Amino acid sequence: MSREIMQKNIARAQAYIDQNKESVKQGRMRQDYHFMAQTGWINDPNGLIFYKGKYHIFYQYNPYYGHWDYMHWGHAVSEDLVHWEHLPLALAPSETYDDHYRGGCFSGSAIEHDGKLFLMYTGCTNNGSGFEQTQCIAFSEDGIHFEKYEGNPVLAAPEGVPKHLFRDPKVWKNDGKYYMICGASKNNLAQALLYVSEDMLHWEFFSVLAQSRGEWGYMWECPDFFPLGDKYVLLVSPMGAGERTCVYMVGDFSYETGKFVWDVSGEADWGFDFYAPQSFVDGKGRRLVIGWANAWDWMPFWKDWGPAYREGWCGSFAVPRQVKMNADHTLSFEPVEELEVLRGEETVQENVLVEGGREDIPLQDGYAYELKMEVDLKETTASAFSLLLRCDQDRTRQTKITFDLKGQHMYFDRNQADGWSRGVSHSPLRLKEPGVFSVHIFVDTSSIEVFAEDYRTNHSCNVFADRSQDKNFLSVPAGNLKIRSMQTWSLKKTMDC
Repeated sequence: MSREIMQKNIARAQAYIDQNKESVKQGRMRQDYHFMAQTGWINDPNGLIFYKGKYHIFYQYNPYYGHWDYMHWGHAVSEDLVHWEHLPLALAPSETYDDHYRGGCFSGSAIEHDGKLFLMYTGCTNNGSGFEQTQCIAFSEDGIHFEKYEGNPVLAAPEGVPKHLFRDPKVWKNDGKYYMICGASKNNLAQALLYVSEDMLHWEFFSVLAQSRGEWGYMWECPDFFPLGDKYVLLVSPMGAGERTCVYMVGDFSYETGKFVWDVSGEADWGFDFYAPQSFVDGKGRRLVIGWANAWDWMPFWKDWGPAYREGWCGSFAVPRQVKMNADHTLSFEPVEELEVLRGEETVQENVLVEGGREDIPLQDGYAYELKMEVDLKETTASAFSLLLRCDQDRTRQTKITFDLKGQHMYFDRNQADGWSRGVSHSPLRLKEPGVFSVHIFVDTSSIEVFAEDYRTNHSCNVFADRSQDKNFLSVPAGNLKIRSMQTWSLKKTMDC
């Protein structure tokens, strides 16, 4: 066991962070209140857990460059999900099973066991015959300093599953036993494989929990499985499923058979930049999720490393969201109430009738703010309206969010946002007449998160607009729009890192 090597690699990475964090934090595209690392690249949130009275975030991390590479585990803690303290790195590559410059310590999860904090992660290496992914364990007495289990790896890919497509363990405990699912692929179909253990160290295959029928790709990354109400939820990020970045399935599960049968499915987020969310239960009994506010168009074989790369960083996390079950077994993903502490100056408008034919109705200026709007559908004749956000003075740069009330569709258009971002994400709207149509938006320096229909229909996308692009407008091309209420708050900066 190379404990000394891991500590040496952690110390080396920490020295680099300490030497470069001040220059990195000067980047003009850095977020104000969304979680970021101090330097370098982050992607999947890992090991989310409420442990000894604090929220812990671990994350897949390359501290050295603003692009994906040699993966470590970063670590931060919070008492309120808003203000975060960076801790020393938890894991660094050090062993034959996780030490490769294109591999390292990949995604996983955390659990308390025997009074210790256990991390289960994917070790990724290449010993000359292609990449190999195995499941490994590390543990800590104090929740900060970790050592790897001498018996690693504890689990290898089963027969028929490619060695490079077996990763992202999510572990939980039920009725005295430990269970784990892993994302996998077999015969070019995505799978979630279920394992069971008596002691967290020795694992046996239990079942294929669920498998794509061909509609949801060839690989399920970062699978998450949890009870909600009287149902179970499988949450996955599919590869090979087009623009879908995060899919959920709701159904029934038996611990006797290990089978999950779902009859409801949906999108956790329809945007381009919400990926690999992981859930956990906090001290209030809430099921919370935090997702990576990026996606794989950041990789150079699709596009490039993006504008933030030139500032020595890339990647942030979406705002924490609470998962709620609706009566029809669809899910809502609502931003946590703790975010209200960010609110500064408030602007309120009520019972406003907007006459159509205008595309330039000004809203509050800003590049980091929160907006809530309720539209009275009974008194609205407009077939559609749009929010034009993060505009420059002459509106040659803008992000356009359109709500097609008649056609019941939503569009997030960032093709004119910043000169780099591309694409129009779109989704159905399930409007029910008569009623109120709700919109809730969080805007930060480099991201926009839109929540609609009581948090059932959400779009999260990165937008690398200059901070001078702080103009915002309402557009109503035709008909009248009755706004019951519109509230806007400036939001305080918390990520001073």
